[in-house]
Amino acid sequence: MSESTASLTRYSFDQLIARADDQTLQQLVGRHAVRLLDALDPKLTTPSRLREICLQLHSPLELLRDRKTRALLLALLPRERAHDLASLLGLGEDEPYTSLLTLKIRRESKIERDLLEFFSVARYVRPPPQDVEVVSELTPSYLLFDHQRSARRRVLETLNGSEPRVVLHMPTGSGKTRTAMHIATDILRLHEPTVVVWLAYSEELCEQAASEFDEAWECLGDRQIDVHRYWGGTADLSVESVRDGFLVGGLGKMFERARRDGDFISRLADRTSLVIIDEAHQAIAPTYKFLLDYLVERRDDTGLLGLTATPGRTWNDPAADLELAAFFRQQKVSLQVPNYRSPVDYLIDNGYLARLHFRPMAYDGGGHLTDRELRVLSVSLDVPVSILKRLAEDEQRNMIVVDAVEELAGRHPRTLVFAATVDHAKLIATVLQARHMDAVAITSDTPRDERSRSLARFKSNSPEPMILCNFGVLTTGFDAPRTSAAVIARPTKSLVLYSQMIGRATRGPRAGGNADAEVVSVVDSSLPGFGELSEMFDNWEDVWSD
Repeated sequence: MSESTASLTRYSFDQLIARADDQTLQQLVGRHAVRLLDALDPKLTTPSRLREICLQLHSPLELLRDRKTRALLLALLPRERAHDLASLLGLGEDEPYTSLLTLKIRRESKIERDLLEFFSVARYVRPPPQDVEVVSELTPSYLLFDHQRSARRRVLETLNGSEPRVVLHMPTGSGKTRTAMHIATDILRLHEPTVVVWLAYSEELCEQAASEFDEAWECLGDRQIDVHRYWGGTADLSVESVRDGFLVGGLGKMFERARRDGDFISRLADRTSLVIIDEAHQAIAPTYKFLLDYLVERRDDTGLLGLTATPGRTWNDPAADLELAAFFRQQKVSLQVPNYRSPVDYLIDNGYLARLHFRPMAYDGGGHLTDRELRVLSVSLDVPVSILKRLAEDEQRNMIVVDAVEELAGRHPRTLVFAATVDHAKLIATVLQARHMDAVAITSDTPRDERSRSLARFKSNSPEPMILCNFGVLTTGFDAPRTSAAVIARPTKSLVLYSQMIGRATRGPRAGGNADAEVVSVVDSSLPGFGELSEMFDNWEDVWSD
């Protein structure tokens, strides 16, 4: 404890939250959540229960670090304690509440430490960063199934042709990444010394690729090579260090490096034999295309391999889909399985994908769309935010979602909920927690440490059921084989996005997943929807045919 806090009477956080009245508690928990809880069971909205819910949702540290919730809490201090705290923090004491409520606090500053000590709240101390080895000494059991070996062979044949561009089209959960790693190691062995570049747009996808390559090269490699991790907060690479190996590049970081240092990307391109693009349907987006102009077009023999479960940009814009197909010279390798209407059916029958039980839940209570909303919807790539927000605040619809989640969680160890908005994910998680379910919300603004802890729990082998409510962050790059149920409460016009959401629950037993999976989809009567997984997989075949 610092000398300044030792001379003052501290005021515990429990004492502080005990002074919160109904209005403050509703603001801390969320008014929409409180209204929905009251409609479900008024006993859930008593002050004592709301205090419990608030502390289940947020730690005292979170509440005091957030500017808005901190102001609500500091306004509860008795005047004498407000004077003490203002004095401790070096503020004017004449009007302590004014100075406390407008105070800006920098994280990990002395003021924050004194504030937390005053309320006896422990700080989270981040463990010291571990140095990441960029050079791994790997020694060669990284097997492919029959359908994966066939796809790998046909991809390599295309890459060795006159137009070395191709998309590998495989359903989520069927081994795209593993198949691509075999191709990458083939290229590295055949073209020594050389570089294979893997591009992905999120840190999760980058880390997944780097970890998977470590495993692949240990089994398949023929020499010691460099594995370069270049995304997020990693240090800049020097072009001299990238001569023979595998480079995983985050799209944002690579794009910015190309903008400010074209010489680095050009010289990297001179040493690169293959560029692999994860989520290849994004390849013609400006940032990807800018990079590819540097990396692929500098040499005639540089290969380009795209990976995707959905080889199209949209489901209703043929021009965009044709542009994507043309970019890859209309060359696509899909799974070839005899005597099956669709590769998806083969993968299910043979245990690579789970047998999907799809249950639509019709909802006609969201109100009719206005003429303006119908016009916007008809020209938008996806459902407009205004409509998503309205659906997220619809209490009757939310009751349907909560009922569906609770019913699935009674039979499944891991359930994913795809919410309509960020606030909607938090709302559903709040209500489920209040009803004694183990539910957490993961969104783009979830702190990284909290997000890592929640995802690790979800991926664990604990027998207790757990629910993850999310918006926009778990559709790709998230691998939790125990997931066997999903609730899709987010309407979308994007067949790509819809396929990605369903794919999170479809890993089969031969791939470490489940024999069966359930998906409940809220079908809003005035909005578009999609059908079976096999229909999604085959949707773009006409675009890629000559």
